Amino acid sequence: MADSASGEERRGSKRRKRSRRTNPDGTMTLIEHIYEFRRRLGFALLAILAGGIIGFIWFQTRVGPIPSLGQIMTGPYCGIPYQRRLGGEANGPCQLLQTVPFEAFMIQLKVGLAAGAVLLAPLWLYQIWAFIAPGLYSKERKYALTFVFFASILFACGAVLAYLLIPHALELLMNFGGDQFITALTGDKYISFILSLLLIFGVSFELPLFVVMLNRVGVLKYQTLKKWRRGLIMVVFVFAAFATPGSDPFSMLALAGALVVLLELSIQIARFHDRKLDKERGTEGWDQLADDEAAPFDYTPSTIDEEPSAATNGKRTSTDDVT
Repeated sequence: MADSASGEERRGSKRRKRSRRTNPDGTMTLIEHIYEFRRRLGFALLAILAGGIIGFIWFQTRVGPIPSLGQIMTGPYCGIPYQRRLGGEANGPCQLLQTVPFEAFMIQLKVGLAAGAVLLAPLWLYQIWAFIAPGLYSKERKYALTFVFFASILFACGAVLAYLLIPHALELLMNFGGDQFITALTGDKYISFILSLLLIFGVSFELPLFVVMLNRVGVLKYQTLKKWRRGLIMVVFVFAAFATPGSDPFSMLALAGALVVLLELSIQIARFHDRKLDKERGTEGWDQLADDEAAPFDYTPSTIDEEPSAATNGKRTSTDDVT
């Protein structure tokens, strides 16, 4: 009975330490941080595993008006004219080529895990967020949530663009060689090509968010971006040439064009942000300060629960602000 009571007391103590109400600053020892990380990682892996099971079943199952995952993945291949597909007929089935007996199972497992991780992303992302959030201020938590929100949207836009471009890219590539060639894509290589393209487009679309973040923290100014614009555009085209799988010029040009548009958009956002900062500095009179003169900040230490002073306008200051 005593061991049971002490065990419940320890579990209650751990719950109180994880509670923002009883432990607002998220104070933990190193060992407690390791245990908390293990717990959050376990829940995140369970969410990904559950999503993989759902995706594995969905691969061959149609859910109402939603086609099966297998139909979604083979859609671009089936968009190729049937005359170009191996064994293709006008009204015949559209099938990929399996070269080893276990290949279809591994493809279904790989695609199911990827789709499940996307479907249940809020669950495992929440576990990551719950681990790092106690160490952030309220303003930092707000910025982090904003970053995750826009990062998710940009990744989804990149993946959707890649999926829409794949049928046109395949049709263009299949037309080379005339009647001397016919398309017989193996399932493993085709699915790997599709997943790689979706991932590359999705991650690449995070570029403008990365530029805006660097501008917000003062690392990249608009004038610097304006000066580097031509070089950055060249870097974007070189990156697209190496990043797109299969040496596909159509996908390369599409990715490079989209990234150039997003890069220009981020540069213009940095322009308006820097203009706003310059206006605020002029209003506060910071531009007239001498190099050895301290900025007019309130350096009085405050507790965690205390609101920031009016002199700092709710912003965290550092020695960089003075210089």
